[in-house]
Amino acid sequence: MKKLLFILLAISGISSAQIADKAEDISPLLIGEKIPNQDLISVDDKLVSTTEIFNKKTVLIVYRGGWCPYCNSQLMEMQEIENQIIELGYQIVAVSPDSPKFLKETTTEDKLNYQLFSDSDGKFSQALGIAFNREKPKLEKYSEGKNPGFLPVPTVYVINENRKIEFLYINPDYSKRLKGNLLLAVLKNL
Repeated sequence: MKKLLFILLAISGISSAQIADKAEDISPLLIGEKIPNQDLISVDDKLVSTTEIFNKKTVLIVYRGGWCPYCNSQLMEMQEIENQIIELGYQIVAVSPDSPKFLKETTTEDKLNYQLFSDSDGKFSQALGIAFNREKPKLEKYSEGKNPGFLPVPTVYVINENRKIEFLYINPDYSKRLKGNLLLAVLKNL
């Protein structure tokens, strides 16, 4: 009986950590669920726990990388409304598979004031249920060889101070992003 229980637990652990084959096949965490405790890497190349990062109300943007023009547009739009988001009591945090080196470049090029973190090994995106398989060549370059061949589906989560998801926007079509004015309307009504 103990062997069977161990096998079932092992199988469930493996299946929950899998990467979907296509963007349309993901199974994201939903409203009411809690952001998992994982380590991310800061632009200063330091490990930081999500319990530290998300200890206050947060707008979490998970994006594909600094090489993606749709992602850069979204990041810059968030920068434009950052003061309004802060006035509503939220911080902005963005996460991508890019290495800290490339996150610094994105921060500088896009003139971003908010925090960016690296999920170059994909564990955080997998825990969120938004990772899917992708070809490695470009991904390995921007993650400095750490990306196992995944991309996250671009996602915006609004999280409370207890890491509980209060709102989410996700679309497997990477060109479709949540607009800033809609995000502000959501934040005003939470």
